Amino acid sequence: MALKKQHLKTKSLVKVTFRLDKAAALDAENVSLVGDFNEWNVYATPMKRLKGGSFKVDVSLEPGKSYEYRYLIDETNWENDWDADRYVRSTFGNCDNSVVDL
Repeated sequence: MALKKQHLKTKSLVKVTFRLDKAAALDAENVSLVGDFNEWNVYATPMKRLKGGSFKVDVSLEPGKSYEYRYLIDETNWENDWDADRYVRSTFGNCDNSVVDL
């Protein structure tokens, strides 16, 4: 499972674990999680490379909202989350963005 949601009892936030599997990451050196929650800043949320070749990061987000995001691989290739809740058409370019609904 690439997208895991955990409601935090002590805060009114949802901890979302984003994971880009090795098959999607290919042989990436680095991957960043980029979305409207970090103002599409390609450097704000770098992901950690795991031993198996996949990448992972945890982000705490407000519940009751939907967030658009994509993965940026090696600062050149964009990839959607294969396990996103849904997809929406991007306002930039001819592509879709992944969406997580909380």
